[in-house]
Amino acid sequence: MSTTARRLELGRVGETTRRVDAIPKVTGEFAYASDLFAAGMLWGHTVRSPHAHARIVEIDISQALAMAGVHGVLTHTDVPGAKTYGLEFADQPVLAIDRVRYFGEPVALVAAEHPEQARRAAERIQVEYEPLEPVVDPERATEQEPLHEENPTAGHGFRDDQRPNVLRSIAIRHGDPDAEGEVSVSGVYELGMQDQAFLGPESGLAVPDGEGGVDIYVATQWLHVDRDQVAPCLGLEKEQVRIHLSGVGGAFGGREDLSMQVHGALLALHTSRPVKMVYSREESFVGHVHRHPAKIWMEHRATKAGRLVNVRAQILLDGGAYASSSAAVTSNAACFAVGPYSVDNALIECTCVYSNNPPCGAMRGFGAVQSCFAHEAQMDKLATALGIDPVELRLLNALAPGDTLPTGQKVSGSFPAAEVIRRAAELPVPEAEELPRDPIRLPGGAGNTTHGQGVKRGVGFAVGFKNVCYSEGFDDACAARVRLWKGADDELVGEVHCAGAEVGQGVTNVILQVARTELGTENVALAPGSTADVESSGSASASRLTWMAAGAVRLACRDALAEFEAGRSAVDVQRTYHHPRTAPLDPETGQVKGDRVHVAYMCAAMRVVVEVDVELGLTRVVWIGTAQDVGKALNPQAVHGQIEGGTAQGLGLALMEEIQTRDGLITNASFTDYLIPTTLDMPPVEAELIEEEEPDAPYGVKGVGEPPTVVSTAAVVSALRDATGSELARVPVRPDELAGL
Repeated sequence: MSTTARRLELGRVGETTRRVDAIPKVTGEFAYASDLFAAGMLWGHTVRSPHAHARIVEIDISQALAMAGVHGVLTHTDVPGAKTYGLEFADQPVLAIDRVRYFGEPVALVAAEHPEQARRAAERIQVEYEPLEPVVDPERATEQEPLHEENPTAGHGFRDDQRPNVLRSIAIRHGDPDAEGEVSVSGVYELGMQDQAFLGPESGLAVPDGEGGVDIYVATQWLHVDRDQVAPCLGLEKEQVRIHLSGVGGAFGGREDLSMQVHGALLALHTSRPVKMVYSREESFVGHVHRHPAKIWMEHRATKAGRLVNVRAQILLDGGAYASSSAAVTSNAACFAVGPYSVDNALIECTCVYSNNPPCGAMRGFGAVQSCFAHEAQMDKLATALGIDPVELRLLNALAPGDTLPTGQKVSGSFPAAEVIRRAAELPVPEAEELPRDPIRLPGGAGNTTHGQGVKRGVGFAVGFKNVCYSEGFDDACAARVRLWKGADDELVGEVHCAGAEVGQGVTNVILQVARTELGTENVALAPGSTADVESSGSASASRLTWMAAGAVRLACRDALAEFEAGRSAVDVQRTYHHPRTAPLDPETGQVKGDRVHVAYMCAAMRVVVEVDVELGLTRVVWIGTAQDVGKALNPQAVHGQIEGGTAQGLGLALMEEIQTRDGLITNASFTDYLIPTTLDMPPVEAELIEEEEPDAPYGVKGVGEPPTVVSTAAVVSALRDATGSELARVPVRPDELAGL
């Protein structure tokens, strides 16, 4: 029997390339962090607070220590170094010290021979709590007792706000904030708390090196910042803590903050044994940050012809117990509150508060998702008030290069907002299917609840935009290291080191495509990501990694090749790429203190067709058409995949995804009760890629993962409003709201 050899598909910049991890992932052979194993390893388990807010009176670990198979039980007194850590502000205890501030906060750790032994020992740890009144209503948070005696974010150049529990507040004043228009519309919009809902729960393995240091193998988004937080808590130098990237089962911002890294390392160093930790699904819900719930008041003033005159907004975000990346999310929510529209006057006020609700931080499109839902509802409302087609209203006000944003930054580079709007609007909407039809093709789907009675069709439209890379003066950088030598038959061989985290977005392919393009050879390998072999690549977030990794790898490849061609038989070159510098916002005016607060911008427009059973409140998203500004598509097939995935998360927020809390406690911490879209919920997605290269970016690239999430929630709800005639000012939309109950 003979078989045809499978051709290895390699690719260069601009070519569709098969994912290097595709086959092992679909066949179940891919090694995720939860699959890690080391000889003699122990299992770690975390004791978590059952209260959202309580004082810790006493912790008794004696019974747990006496149990068979237990090798270590740790509390805050066993942390040898810094007692706190944090992604931007070191405000979060490694283990709760004198009180807990959110449901599920880590209080103690156990290491045992078997995971069940560790769980049972954890149950024997006796913690005496004195419950305290929780701060759970963000609208009242600034009137209640402060959750942190000293505001962790104070003194960092933010606007001075003396109210209790203010994490950050921003006021952007542009033009005349009191300017009147001939027509005015306003509304209040709310968004629930969304979970990243990645399929691989937090997991990793910590291995002591026998010399006082530790190697941590973990699913993460930012290896070097993990190390920089973990090492001080362990009382070690950075070089003694090595973080290695393991297989990541999704991230979406939820792995930017630490989970098991420091806990696993503490147990490993205490027991002198490797320690593995794998969160249960319930633990995962409390073990990472979520999307900020928001309440937004917004007013749009315009001329009778439809020109925007003034936009005013008040945005309230709930940051939960600790800062995480809430300061950046607050900035984004404010900066993108007007949407991709030109307006001469604006007043945007955004406040994020501390509370005893679950901590919130980075999630795909952070800050821009919340604002887009509000400003697009407003644009639809304004179009109705003016009797203007919603698409035409958006085109009339679309931002273009040379326009000034409310922050004072001028739009430069590529920003084809009008083209994106036109191309999305031109996509042909599918004809309505005739009745009767298979119930799977109706609202309610497999539930077979309707045969078409009471079903109405709606078409919605939305536009959104967001920044690429980090902002406000953050010196964002990415390092890459390239080794070259002569292999068999004097063939050039290359090896690339880059710590950019492959979290499912396809950056591994991007790195290899760039290296093949620059080195002119297919014989290139990518080394595993590790802090031990290369400097920081930054985080897999903010739509930055394709831009930054492409820049770093291109720079390192070009310099390495120049040295090699100069006669050296082997070279080893590391280079660091920096994008154009940004500047902070003035804390009083919200105006940028330099040329740009954001590196560049990307936009997307989306048209959605839905069917709604207005009697039962059931929905079916029939079709989604989108056009997106992508700069240059390095791997077109991967870009389409990112658009489909990002759209699914926005659809989930629109229709079903919300973490439910009661007095700060999560009540639906499972995929039985927290619903996410399945293949039966997702419609066909038709995407147009608008390639207008960004002049400041390598190869003209932009990020692509966030814009579809930013815009899809607003677009889906716009279609639901068209079908039902209801205001639908909150997401996720509930069935009773669709049925008018």
